[in-house]
Amino acid sequence: MADADDVRRLALSLPHVVEIDSDGFDFRVGNKGFVWSYPERLPGKPRVLRTDIAVLYVGDEAEKQALLLGEPVLFFTTLGYDGLPLVMLRLGEVTVDRLTELVTDAWRMRAPEDIAGAV
Repeated sequence: MADADDVRRLALSLPHVVEIDSDGFDFRVGNKGFVWSYPERLPGKPRVLRTDIAVLYVGDEAEKQALLLGEPVLFFTTLGYDGLPLVMLRLGEVTVDRLTELVTDAWRMRAPEDIAGAV
């Protein structure tokens, strides 16, 4: 199973990735986020960055729904993410191989065309 260290290693292995200073993890390419720690918000409590859950950019609503319906053990969403092409991934449930695929796909969708095309 994967963890925050795997996310960091995978994200930083991709070209032109910048890590934003955070209590968790937050990675960008071309100034666009592609994977970061889940900022959990519970009513009446301060926000908590969950490093056991990654927020992933997935491109569009169709892909989001496919992941949520196809792999509900791995993926979930919350009301705050309605209408956004983002899913939450339970790192403790995903293999490193699958995480590699997901992080790379998220990076590819967010990277400028000249960078993504080179990989």
